[in-house]
Amino acid sequence: MSQTLTLRRPDDWHLHLRDGAMLEAVLPATARHFARAIIMPNLVPPVVTAAQASAYHDRIRAAIPEGMDFTPLMTLYLTEDTDPADVAAAHASGLVHAVKLYPAGATTNSASGVSNFDNVRAVLEKMAEIGLPLCVHGEVTDAEIDIFDREAVFIDRVLDPIRKATPGLRVVMEHITTRNAVDYARAQDDSLGATITTHHLVINRNHILAGGIRPHYYCLPVAKREEHRLALRAAATSGDARFFLGTDSAPHTDANKLLPCGCAGCFTAPNTLSILAHVFEEDGALDKLEAFTSLNGPAFYRLPANTDTITLEKTGATYPSHIETADGPVTVFDPGFPLAWAVR
Repeated sequence: MSQTLTLRRPDDWHLHLRDGAMLEAVLPATARHFARAIIMPNLVPPVVTAAQASAYHDRIRAAIPEGMDFTPLMTLYLTEDTDPADVAAAHASGLVHAVKLYPAGATTNSASGVSNFDNVRAVLEKMAEIGLPLCVHGEVTDAEIDIFDREAVFIDRVLDPIRKATPGLRVVMEHITTRNAVDYARAQDDSLGATITTHHLVINRNHILAGGIRPHYYCLPVAKREEHRLALRAAATSGDARFFLGTDSAPHTDANKLLPCGCAGCFTAPNTLSILAHVFEEDGALDKLEAFTSLNGPAFYRLPANTDTITLEKTGATYPSHIETADGPVTVFDPGFPLAWAVR
């Protein structure tokens, strides 16, 4: 007999949808399974103002397929010129649910990010005052810092000083990849949360580099040693309210992934729930999956959990290897093992 697992409908607390034809191609994969998502603002040009966020919100809403119910939760891209009053007005309107901090040069389309953190102090203080979360891409970008150490250095050099200098600021450490980040999150109060991606629960750096380079496993922050992957799995499957799902699903065409300087990102939206069910079952924690996907995130963002449900059935699941877009195919993340749990 097949097994079934019913969860409150999940949300994705870190999602890239891009724009234009790519948006139209990838949005259905998320809307099919997720009720809401925190939408990343690193377009070209970035979503910096409330007016830009409103226009992007309208484009996303227009791309939702008929019969699907999905709510985009908008963010603003933090720059050294961001106006605290505009941020406060966007939050008060109900449109914007977070502000995104990209250290300049840290990842895709991050050139407009922050270099001098003193220049954003007024914005952070306003966010602490109004309770608006700061979502952080937690890596330093110094050339002399090894890429595998950039998250740990960021925590010590940037994140902890920002939090100490801005009491009350609510922060999400996005796509954490190290034991250092897990330990830091566990030691903090409920003003700090941390998202964990699907792919970082599955791959370590060997998957990218051993036996040949596999560009479709290349992401930022880059996957780390196996000890760090296991720390992430322990955090995700613990039920601890500090940790929740942010897929960081990041579509790029195969042509852009396979360039000599290929783009960073894994497109996990289509098969995330099946992969997560596999991981949580393997770790004997299926009873904790709903907390990770559907409860902890809304609690941190002070939103109600979804009341509708989604059911997975252990009958075997298959997904296409890629989806077609007007710009070319986008490869769907391959976890490297068969998927037993299918979304019914």
